[in-house]
Amino acid sequence: MDQILAKQAFFADFPAAFADLIAGCASNCHFKAGEYLLREGDPADRFFLLREGKVALEIAAPARAPVVLTTLKEGQIVGVSWLTAPYRAEFDARAMEPVRAIAIDAKCLRGKCEADHHLGYEMMKRFLPLVVERLHATRMQILDVYGQR
Repeated sequence: MDQILAKQAFFADFPAAFADLIAGCASNCHFKAGEYLLREGDPADRFFLLREGKVALEIAAPARAPVVLTTLKEGQIVGVSWLTAPYRAEFDARAMEPVRAIAIDAKCLRGKCEADHHLGYEMMKRFLPLVVERLHATRMQILDVYGQR
């Protein structure tokens, strides 16, 4: 698993010792088209590195179809809520087509980050831009929804 992770752009330039630690929390998984990887409000007990397929990040809207905030593809991360308490998913993540991914056990990784703050800092450096990117996508979607009156 550490060799697979090392080939992913998200973990580029990651110290080998940290890749080994993360690999200890990782497993392969698959989702069929239409299946949910995450549901809003559910425990954020894992996140995913997409190896194949596309995933829509969505928010439920009363009396209308879910709003797609962004679409994620190979090499991207699904799930950033594992980083901060209360560790609950903020969005739905739905497979748009068959998906192969690496699931990372968030509780396992949080424990390793707590034990090794250098690992925690490396993870934060990689995840903070994702949080900002998702916030921007949400903002753009809100502007689009309310701009079409």
